[in-house]
Amino acid sequence: MKPDSSESNFSFPPIGAPQPATGAPSSQLGATIPPWRRDLLWLTLAFSALFGFALGSRPLANPDEGRYAEIPREMLATGDWITPQLNAVPYFEKPPLVYWTGAVALKFFGGSEWSMRLTPALFALGGVLLTYAATRRLFGRGAGLGAAIVLGTSMLYFALARLLILDMAVSILMAATLFCFILGVREPVSARRRWFFYGLYASAALATLTKGLMGFLVTGAVMFLWLLIFNQWRRLRPLYLPSGLTLFLAVAAPWHVLVAIRNPDWVQAYLVREHWQRFTVDLGRVQPWWFFIPILAAGFFPWTGFLWSAWREALRGGWSRRRENVDVWFFATWAAFMFLFYSKSQSKLIPYILPVLPPLATVVGLWLARQWERPAARRRFAGFSLGCIILAGALVVVVTKPGLIKDAAQADALRPFGWSMAAVLLAGGVLAWLLGRRDGRLAVAMMAATMVIFYPLLSMAATDIQRPGTRELALVAKARIEAEDRVYHYWGFFHDFVYYSGRTVGLVDYTDELGAQFLAPDERAARFITTAELRRQWAEPRRVWLVVRKRDTAALFAEAAFRRHVIAENRTHYLLSNQP
Repeated sequence: MKPDSSESNFSFPPIGAPQPATGAPSSQLGATIPPWRRDLLWLTLAFSALFGFALGSRPLANPDEGRYAEIPREMLATGDWITPQLNAVPYFEKPPLVYWTGAVALKFFGGSEWSMRLTPALFALGGVLLTYAATRRLFGRGAGLGAAIVLGTSMLYFALARLLILDMAVSILMAATLFCFILGVREPVSARRRWFFYGLYASAALATLTKGLMGFLVTGAVMFLWLLIFNQWRRLRPLYLPSGLTLFLAVAAPWHVLVAIRNPDWVQAYLVREHWQRFTVDLGRVQPWWFFIPILAAGFFPWTGFLWSAWREALRGGWSRRRENVDVWFFATWAAFMFLFYSKSQSKLIPYILPVLPPLATVVGLWLARQWERPAARRRFAGFSLGCIILAGALVVVVTKPGLIKDAAQADALRPFGWSMAAVLLAGGVLAWLLGRRDGRLAVAMMAATMVIFYPLLSMAATDIQRPGTRELALVAKARIEAEDRVYHYWGFFHDFVYYSGRTVGLVDYTDELGAQFLAPDERAARFITTAELRRQWAEPRRVWLVVRKRDTAALFAEAAFRRHVIAENRTHYLLSNQP
């Protein structure tokens, strides 16, 4: 018996009784649904290829990737896995879980860009598999597959799967916490319920070790609000609090205790500045309240056009029928609270909105599963087609209009990629719209296929899109710099140089994010110098090296007595020395 094609008769499966998304009779369920391991295997192969394609083809980007690669390198070099250091200065902004995974990858796979980006790629793959497994258990196989495909092919998710920052890891661990919660409260008292709750406590602890207290405070707020608003307290018992809290503390507490003991200034830097002030005080990342609206719309592409229909159908009947759809309202609470929380923060960066994507993917995946047997309408795919046309047009304009890309060599390199990506988007957008009338499954498959072709092209173009760094200069320096030489960066701190050269540097008229206050006064004076002190050292017999942006050389070169030798250069930087 197939589900009714009328949207007015739509309803979710009752709690505890997921239905097959294909509409097959329950007696045929075992025969029509492949084993979990088959789905997991295909998802693993497909998204490993997508996230891993050309993963190490471009240099580490400044500042974030250089920073989050250098801290693990210094952990291995110093043997200190408790106090993170950046350029031999204590770095207290974030906890160490991603640093630890990066150090392990560095030790076993070497220092390539591929190995350093392995952490976000693996977390992204884990997020796809987690979303599939949780959504399937809640709403059936079709919804699980739909949710996994939606999440893994969303533009922001794909981009952050290939970028060495903390947001992918913390987002997936927070998602694991909340998935374990909603799965746990659906279970009767049993070993399975206990393990779901233990998964909740462990995931929250790991999220806390990734990006701080938000790892359990934000997820805890989502759970609390849902329990409060929908009066679901009875489903919370038992929550295995004593043993669960013990597990949480066993995972999250040791590092916090040890780093506080070893570093008296850690509490002020970590708890006050990085948690309270980052949320409440302008630290140079203030954006308007609506900042995340276009980011989310673009970041969830190509599935943005389905959001309204998916939520309208998921919450059919609205507030008056909330008890019938209370578990689906959990995903609405999850998405809405996190969106509002990050929008309220005084510190806004594009990756911060990533935790909103898993609940959106679950609801859109469920909606897509319910469309398979319904007559499709082209209007449902109009959003994707329009988005493809806009994006394709923008790509063509950027690579063809003179002056938009100031570097002529960069424009020439990007032109073939721009035309290729535009052609893929236009073809995919038109075909999805045409197929939508006849078969919704084919149309959705075309959407996914379009992105699966588009993303590798984007990955190959990324090397030319990314701003130039200092890798080439660092490799030259690594081969030539002696242990007694002094190395400085002028009016900046180039994180990738420190990683690729393996050399601690001093800074000239610059401190950036480095916690100079954590150094002894004499070491601080030696490491952070003025231009006048640089000129004095430059005149000495001892070799001095200097990395400087070409745009910053005017003041430095103005004095004729500043004799310099250009040892290496790229489009944007010089590597200079006072000796040939």
